[in-house]
Amino acid sequence: MTVIDENKLTAAGSPGGTDFGGDRKCWLDLRGLGEWRQAVGEEALHQGFDAIVAADPADLAPLPPSVTRVLVPEELPDDFGVADLVLVDPRRHGMPSVLAERHPGVRFGSRHDVRDPDDLAAACESVRRDPVVLLHFLDPTNIPMEIVLAAADGAEGTIITRVDGVDDAAVHLSVLEHGPGGVMLAGAAPGEATRLAQVVRDRSPDLELVTLTVTGVRHAGTGERACVDTCTYLRQDEGILVGSRSRGMVLCVSETHPLPYMPTRPFRVNAGAIMSYTLADHEHTRYLSELAAGGTVLAVGADGRTRRVTVGRVKIETRPLLSIDAVAPTGERVNLIVQDDWHVRVLGPGATVHNSTSLRPGDEVLGYLPGRERHVGYPIDELCYEQ
Repeated sequence: MTVIDENKLTAAGSPGGTDFGGDRKCWLDLRGLGEWRQAVGEEALHQGFDAIVAADPADLAPLPPSVTRVLVPEELPDDFGVADLVLVDPRRHGMPSVLAERHPGVRFGSRHDVRDPDDLAAACESVRRDPVVLLHFLDPTNIPMEIVLAAADGAEGTIITRVDGVDDAAVHLSVLEHGPGGVMLAGAAPGEATRLAQVVRDRSPDLELVTLTVTGVRHAGTGERACVDTCTYLRQDEGILVGSRSRGMVLCVSETHPLPYMPTRPFRVNAGAIMSYTLADHEHTRYLSELAAGGTVLAVGADGRTRRVTVGRVKIETRPLLSIDAVAPTGERVNLIVQDDWHVRVLGPGATVHNSTSLRPGDEVLGYLPGRERHVGYPIDELCYEQ
């Protein structure tokens, strides 16, 4: 399959396959920007947007060839100018494949405003047929988008959806887990193109986990511990990183492994004492006591892969506590305080599951060494002793 090389269309005229899980596209719609057109357009170019959309070929002429110049005309012009791609309404202008035959050298895709079942049916046909489809969903529901994305499964085209703000983009990109191949920002103000680029291109990078050697396990009296209940089915080799000190954490596994007396709770991690650190994302720490419904915590797999998941609830209860000491190959000392019970588990190399109460000196567990001190969750280089 022929794809866009970064920003430009290739000779085959297809700007990428159904890019679910790949690099998703940032488009900017110049139409309707008014006084902000030049400022937002320059901002989008600076942020490396993949495409700029206009209704008049003259508005595309000043754009550099490093960006895909997309024409969305009301009526088909005699001259398409420098447009790399022309998006048409098939019911008004004709099929993109037929137009491509009539206009050699011009690449065509389709566009649809989806406001009723007939529009939805036409959009579903287009995403199975056309190389690029731009969709605008007019009703405040994601159901039509879900239907179109399902209809496009296995197709080779790219779906772009119009959004009126950055918050809408975050929602679109998560519909049916994968979302469309990209989003087009309409009605933008200065600063929004930058925010959109951050949302669309945001990735949760892998972490380099290390093998820690347990040096001691002891009862630690009574205190409050936090169970972190997420809005996600966590995997059997997945949990969250928890530690008493910001420079070293242990991978506490989700409650996905069966034990007698109680059912599994695959959304939960029985994480540790409330003062413990965890990662809200790959850069910022939070105390377990600070996590709350609607926030995020970083889920981490035994192979280091990560994903941000939404916190649904944090259960803080008084329980007996267990203190686990470990040491990293670098000599960094790590401590973890958890509930003193066998159903609290940590992961070892190869995703081996350890009941915390069964740990003994010499056992190996997985951990992470952030390597910097923390101040209100932010990494900082300063003198800090944690004991």
